[in-house]
Amino acid sequence: MADATEVKVPDIGGFSEVPVIEVHVNPGDRVDPEDPLVTLESDKATMDVPAPAAGAVVDVLVKVGDEVSEGTPILLLAPGEGALTPPPSLVEQQVPQPAAPAPAVTTVPAAPGAPVPATAAAPSPPEALGVHAGPSVRRMAREFGIDLAAVTGTGPKGRITKDDLLGHVRGPAAAPAAAVPAGTGIPEIPAQDFAQFGTVTTRPLSRIKKLSGPLLHRSWLNVPHVTHDDEADITDLERYRKDLDTAAKAATDGGPYRVTLLAFLVKAAVSALKKFPEFNSSLSPEQDALILKEYYNIGIAVDTPDGLVVPVVRDADRKGIVELSREFGTLSAKARDGKLSPTDMAGGTFTISSLGGIGGTGFTPIVNAPEVAILGVVRSRVTPVWDGSAFQPRLMLPISLSYDHRVIDGALAARFARHLCHLLEDDRRLLL
Repeated sequence: MADATEVKVPDIGGFSEVPVIEVHVNPGDRVDPEDPLVTLESDKATMDVPAPAAGAVVDVLVKVGDEVSEGTPILLLAPGEGALTPPPSLVEQQVPQPAAPAPAVTTVPAAPGAPVPATAAAPSPPEALGVHAGPSVRRMAREFGIDLAAVTGTGPKGRITKDDLLGHVRGPAAAPAAAVPAGTGIPEIPAQDFAQFGTVTTRPLSRIKKLSGPLLHRSWLNVPHVTHDDEADITDLERYRKDLDTAAKAATDGGPYRVTLLAFLVKAAVSALKKFPEFNSSLSPEQDALILKEYYNIGIAVDTPDGLVVPVVRDADRKGIVELSREFGTLSAKARDGKLSPTDMAGGTFTISSLGGIGGTGFTPIVNAPEVAILGVVRSRVTPVWDGSAFQPRLMLPISLSYDHRVIDGALAARFARHLCHLLEDDRRLLL
């Protein structure tokens, strides 16, 4: 259209490359003077670019996410009649309309001589100062009598968006007819008659699985899990462990016991927790702070015939390899016999789950919330490792570190895992 003119970004206070966060018009729309065309957001403020005159939008030259500066063309506008009947705003379009007309209001005549009360206009809500919202959102809020201070913003830096206004107008959603497990928002898997396909046998879950299942489900749903994999060269450590285990099996003072890799894993974990205290923490109930624990209680996942249990080794930082090994034997026996008390399984700060006696190459252990991390280990294997001149057979231990991404980022997890592997690769470091 020959007489269409470019509408450009006006003076925006010296800012440049300001992102477009909302586009309010489409080609073919008619606008009146000062109608918002697009909304920009700088580091300091949010502003609308208004229509300079009435007319019809021929083409929109920008989209959400584009960066513009003063003088950047944003659309082509053909002069002419504006929006004679303003189109409904996004809020108006989403407000549910009543299914039936409101009942007629019966007017009761006033008593003779009685003053006729004047109809009071609904007061406009006060302009919400300190609320982060664009001019178009503020205009809509005034238009529909919404107090912006009562609206929760979900945009960047808490900015109130049009969708936030829509949600506020709609109000809380009605509760669904079918009950959904609290906090999940996930529908249940539909029941199915498996017997129609063949013979089935129903076996009740063990008591341990009935108790632990909901806890694992809750943790998996609430904690954003990430798993980091690494491996440690434990060739030298394994020689030392075998020497200690040989002596332990022949011990007479206190009776024989076993020295497994688990004792060294606990010592290495405690050292890594001290260096990276975020891993020995929990989120506060409000999820706005970390509760850093200055004690080191290590949970040990133990496989029993009835399911997995996690007894806790308290004050692991104060115990040596021999003391830890004896305690593992005691706890494992109590777990297999079903004699663990609630106290035996409470107060953990970090958990180790070992599948070394079974196998595998890696897995994703579920964080034992409210802890924020868990270490999984599988069976070590002999692997050829290049030493700079030749391949050498080395005993490598794969580890899998799962963590709560709200507390721990990937770089910190990688440093924690590498430090732990570094400790396992030289048993002398575990004594420092």
